[in-house]
Amino acid sequence: MKTTIGATLFFLLIAPHVHAAPLQAGAARIDITPPIGFPMWGYASRKDAPSTGVRDPLFARAVVLAVGTKKLALVGLDLGRAPTRSSMARIRKQLKTATGIETVFLVASHTHHGPVLELDDWPSKEKPYTRTLETKLVRAIVEANKKLQLAQMGITALNTPFSRNRHSKRADRPVDKEMLIARIDTADGKPIAHLVHFAAHPTMLPAKLRAFSPDFPGFLSQHVEKELGGVCLFLQGAAGDLSPNPPGPATPENFGTALGKFVVEKSKKLKCEMSEVKDLKARERDFKFRARLDISNPLIYAAYSIAFFPKLVNFYEREYREGIRPHLTTALLDGRIGFVGVSGELFTSHAIHLKRRARLPHLFVFGYCNDYQQYFPTIEAVAEGGYGADMIVSPVEVGAGERMMDQALMDLLELQGKSRPR
Repeated sequence: MKTTIGATLFFLLIAPHVHAAPLQAGAARIDITPPIGFPMWGYASRKDAPSTGVRDPLFARAVVLAVGTKKLALVGLDLGRAPTRSSMARIRKQLKTATGIETVFLVASHTHHGPVLELDDWPSKEKPYTRTLETKLVRAIVEANKKLQLAQMGITALNTPFSRNRHSKRADRPVDKEMLIARIDTADGKPIAHLVHFAAHPTMLPAKLRAFSPDFPGFLSQHVEKELGGVCLFLQGAAGDLSPNPPGPATPENFGTALGKFVVEKSKKLKCEMSEVKDLKARERDFKFRARLDISNPLIYAAYSIAFFPKLVNFYEREYREGIRPHLTTALLDGRIGFVGVSGELFTSHAIHLKRRARLPHLFVFGYCNDYQQYFPTIEAVAEGGYGADMIVSPVEVGAGERMMDQALMDLLELQGKSRPR
């Protein structure tokens, strides 16, 4: 008995006392619409045909969360993919210098009516749009950081019928139906931002339309901002095999507005009770996987060039020359809100299984985050076959997605103090 009591007292004396710190938040928005003429990303049939107009402007929406000296930036992008590896390196360097922020989640909505970010020499090598984009993204995050103020947050998870599995032919097609809605207010209840996490491909506009548009996520954000104020970030989930399941006419305006109305209704009932936070922790991981095919092979290169266009194929041949290298970002807020970002198109089962295994009250699982390495299907999906699981758009070795999800789980457990770092 004495030994047990002594050991308990010793543990209590050496155990760290966690003191909660005030939550701070700031938000900003910036127009990132490219110049007309920039080729469009998303549909191979377009090749490198120039864009001909702007149907709807593209925006980047940023939120910075701070707990003491630790900060995290979340950015919702009206883009098909997140910035490239080299762009991410420059953005991170500038952010660290300007704000001290080291953990960022740049999450593309995956609109199929955005610019081809793989082209880093348009309209010229001296002044490419991609560098302008980098400057604007840093500017938005810096502005959000300058607006940091005492904040309070409320969060809820809801099952929705708004997406469907477009890949699997199984009767029990997996679908992550969860929508996460986080409302962030000032200390006196004024709106700062909303975070809306939902998974579905923004493919409601035809490939033949060569005009920029954020598709339905843009109209979702616009509706919430109009009705409730503040900045509304759409943060795409594991949408690799998910398409929209609209309750009405299948247009971006109708579907986006319907989602926006749903968010507004639920947000009004949310109580922002989180004003003090125990901690904010994060981890970054780089992976290196084998490719299932060699793009440098003349026959494969020729086939890719016919399917897409040479400049895009050249980019991925260089990108994958040393292996396919996705990035994983994991963060934990207050020990109960998790964030996981992967630089590619995760299939929905990856998110479903990770959420179940992590056992956190709330877990955001972002695809299209901090770079892009195409599709990461499940092992079962590869066996089943079909688009998104084939080698053309998913050249990574089979099982890569599962390995990243396993690492994300280990990182989340480590951040909770439930496992030791390896």
